[in-house]
Amino acid sequence: IVDITTPPTGGLNLFNLYVALSRSSGQDTIRLLHEFDNKVFQASHSPELLAEDDRLDGLDLRTKHWWEEISARV
Repeated sequence: IVDITTPPTGGLNLFNLYVALSRSSGQDTIRLLHEFDNKVFQASHSPELLAEDDRLDGLDLRTKHWWEEISARV
């Protein structure tokens, strides 16, 4: 059972929806508690989340290169 209505404080974004809806296994049936605003699914991610995702991708790439260098020395 998933409640994806807009909370009384704050907001509902794609990240919240992903977390709520991805908790079910492949055999589960998702049941919604309330009606929800379809516009939430059509919204784009916030610029802050996109920038953070890019930052983390850069760190991941730097870490992979670092491990490759360390592995080549051994």
